Order: sequence, then C-alpha cells, then structure tokens
Amino acid sequence: MRKAGYFLLALLCGVIIYGSVVEPRYRLHEKPVEAELPGLPRGWDGRQIALLADFQIGMWAGNTGVIRDAVDRAIRDSVSLALIAGDFVYKPDSSRVRRAVDIIRPLVDAGIPTVAVLGNHDYSLAHNTPKRIDQYAAYLEARLEGIGATVLQNEATPVTAGDDSLWVVGVGSVWAELADVDMAMESLPEGAPRIWLMHNAEAFREIPAEQAHLAFAGHTHGGQVRLIPGRQNSWLDIVRKGEIIGHGWAADSLGAAPNRIYINRGIGFSTIPMRINCRPELTKITLRRSDDVVPTRGPDESDLMGS
Repeated sequence: MRKAGYFLLALLCGVIIYGSVVEPRYRLHEKPVEAELPGLPRGWDGRQIALLADFQIGMWAGNTGVIRDAVDRAIRDSVSLALIAGDFVYKPDSSRVRRAVDIIRPLVDAGIPTVAVLGNHDYSLAHNTPKRIDQYAAYLEARLEGIGATVLQNEATPVTAGDDSLWVVGVGSVWAELADVDMAMESLPEGAPRIWLMHNAEAFREIPAEQAHLAFAGHTHGGQVRLIPGRQNSWLDIVRKGEIIGHGWAADSLGAAPNRIYINRGIGFSTIPMRINCRPELTKITLRRSDDVVPTRGPDESDLMGS
C-alpha cells in the first residue's frame, strides 16, 4: 500500500514538472496550416503568415523565452506577415507593456509587417476583474505603433506583397465591449481580399456569411490542460462551461457558412502556469488562391448581421 502511495506521489510530481516546465517551455509547436482564400492576389499565393497569441507577459512563472523563440522562428522563415491575436500582458503595467513590445520588436526590425489586436487581459479584464481599464491598453497600442506595428480596432488595413494588397480586418475586444464587426467592415473596400483577426472567436459569430472565408483568433489557450491527447477537451471545459475553448479550425456551426476561423492555442498561461497535451503554438499559415469569387458586401448585409 505504501509503495502504491509513493508511486502515485512520484507520478503526480512528474505530471507537475512536465506540465509546468517541459511542455510549455521546451515544446513549442510550429504548426503548419494551409488555407484557401477566394480572390487571393497572385502575389500572395503561397506566402506564409505567422500567427501568435496570448503571451500573457507578467503572469507568475511566465513564458517569455518561448515567445522569443516563436518570434525568432518567424523571422528565420521570412514570413510575409505576422499576426498577433492579443493578450500581450497578463496584468498590465508600464514595465510589462514595454517588455511585450521589446519581444516583438525584432519582427518589425526584420521588415515583417506586423498587425495586432488587443485582448481582454490588455484591458485588465479577467473573470475576477470585470471593470475595463483603458490606460495601459492605450499605452500598449501607442508603444506598438511606435515601433512600426499596426494595431487594429474595428478597422482594416492593407498589407502589400509586390504590387498586390491583402487586407487585414481587426476586431476589438469582446470582453472590453469594443467589438464592432459593422464598423470593421466600413473601412474595407468592396471586393477586397481579406483575412480577419480577433482575440476572442465570439466576435466571429457576428460576421455575415461570405465575408470571412479566413479568420484567426486566440484567447482560449486550447484549454491549456487537455484531459485526453488529441481531443477537444480540457479542464476549462469543466470550470468555464459555455465558452469557446477549442483550438485549430473551429466547427462550421460557430459562424455563418462558409466563413471559417482558426483558433491558435497561444503561448503563455492563464490562472495556472501549466500546459498538458496543449503545447504553445506558433501557427504558420500558407495561403493558397481559391477559384471562388471574392466576397463582396451585399445590400442585405444588415439583415445578415441580425440573423
């Protein structure tokens, strides 16, 4: 009986060491994804995008070394665009904001267009802190813009490759009550090829059909501790039932068909500094041109928004 107790104790210690040290700090998953996009300009066909999310800088036992590794890999592979899906910091202050900006600065210095949105933690919003604080979010945005990155909130911006432009549509934070899909689309030229970027995939539900053939988000951390390898389950499914906790390509039922969204597992932590069966992720998206017609904004857009 005592031997069994020792075995269980050793097993528990092994799981804790693996989940807090090995997997989150030494097993960055560089995940390749191919994505078709209607109307993709030929100059963008075959180009790679790096997607990063959820750095959570400032959480105890944070994971900044892996963030730097992900940035280095994106630079090494000469990606054509870097997307960052928010939650740069865990509990923002000026020091943590500066650290976050310094970590991604090499992307901009390498000449890689870098486009970001802010997440709930950037506004000091967590489950136990329901009041939004704008001060450090504004400071973070200013520092990012200051190094040459682009921060979007319900707006679109073009990114060029040669003579061809691809538009990135960025949506504001859902938890901060700043998400406005209608406003985001107002700055998008009719017929422009586009990809969407948001922190929380809840905003994806509001995008009209045919308008978001390719979207990206973070926020969920993939659940962080997945109970069974290879399945969409986690401890967050239990303690935060009803939230979107998935990762990878979301189910078609999440949004209006044929819209699609990919959810990145993130790099940092939330609540506990541990990852099990949910490695930190750097997504490498290779864009492919689709023969489908590029989406346009139809006259019934407002009706679609209400559906």
